[in-house]
Formats: sequence, C-alpha cells, structure tokens
Amino acid sequence: MTKGFFVDLGRMRYRPAWDFQLKLWQMRVDERIPNTLIFVEHEHVITKGKSANDKNLLCSAEKLDEQGIDLYSVERGGDFTYHGPGQLVGYPIFHVKKGLAGIRPLVRNVETAISLAMSKFGIFSKGSMEIPEKYPVGVWVGCEKLAAIGIAVKKWVSFHGFALNVSTDLDKFCLIIPCGLQDKGVTSMEKLLGYKPDFDQVKTSIWRAFGDVFRMQFEDKKMEDF
Repeated sequence: MTKGFFVDLGRMRYRPAWDFQLKLWQMRVDERIPNTLIFVEHEHVITKGKSANDKNLLCSAEKLDEQGIDLYSVERGGDFTYHGPGQLVGYPIFHVKKGLAGIRPLVRNVETAISLAMSKFGIFSKGSMEIPEKYPVGVWVGCEKLAAIGIAVKKWVSFHGFALNVSTDLDKFCLIIPCGLQDKGVTSMEKLLGYKPDFDQVKTSIWRAFGDVFRMQFEDKKMEDF
C-alpha cells in the first residue's frame, strides 16, 4: 500500500475550502506531499462547471444571495451542481498517469469506492462506467444520482471531486437542472434508507473504501499542518 494524507475540514464555506484544496494541489504538483484526500461539508453553494449552460441555473444570482447561497464558477468540467449541509464532499488531490489512461481509471475508482461504501449501508448503486446505457459520470441508484463527480486534472494532479448526498435537502436541487439532466433525478442516502444515517459513519465508510480501492494507507492531518 502507498502512503497518503487524509484531511477532514468539517463544515466550511466553499471559498476557504476551495483555496485550501488549490494550495494542496500545488503542493502535490511540487511533490511536497503524497496523494491527499480532503473531506468537507459545505454551507449552501452552487458551483458552475466550465461547460455549464446558464439556462440550467433556475434562480438569479440576486435570489441566491437573498437565500444565503453562494455561487462560484470553478475549474472542473460539467454543469451546475449544489453543495450544502448533509452532503459529504471529497476532494482527491491525486497524481494520475498522463492521458486518459490515468484520468478514466481515477474516475472509475472514485465511483467504485463510493458504491463499495454504499453497499455497507445496504444501498445497491452503480457507477456510470458500470451502466450499459450512457449515463453521465457519477453514482446512480436507478435513474437518480446519489453522488455527483466532477474532477479536474491539471499538471497531472486531480482536484475537485465528488459530492455524496447523505441527508441533503433535495429541494435545493430545484434551483438548478442538476448537471444539465432534465430526464433524471437526484436522491440521498436518507431518502433511500428511510432514516438519516450517521454522518461520521458515512465518512468512515467512504474513507475506508478509498483506502481499499486505491490501495492507500491514509495518515490523518489537520488543515494547520500545511
């Protein structure tokens, strides 16, 4: 197993967490740190990917501001997505092999790790690359997306990542057409299970699944360690 770092930021607004992952991205590019996995639970925010269609944002920036919802354009691909309380967001700051030979397996492994963790809760889910029909990247239960994935890779180091709906307020997704998909919905662990799962238990399950899939042994670190 390779060595890696794990950082749990707890609950944090988007901007400081974004700045922190960019700091770690540069450190990984410079080979000052090993592969590092960041967990965070964001305050209400909508992020806009590089290929987003503005028609998929169903609420004005002014209305979002009135509701205390931040809006940011970010480096990842894809369309609009929502992050908020009750959602586990993970940022793998991992070095990948050059070309699609490195990027596609990274995405596949992220999907696999999330699906593996969900199986521990009795949720049968599939990553997009396991589904015969053409489904957008993410982890799905039927035609509903349980976890969104939007990974950016620059200088062969990944950043941004996944967002798993644990006990997320799904009504917030009505502010957007999630990932530009009009014919598919979103779901959460709480909706599927009929109860609100323990957030820390979900974190532990995802953390262990990443370690198993990526064959990585994580060392706990704090934000101030960097």
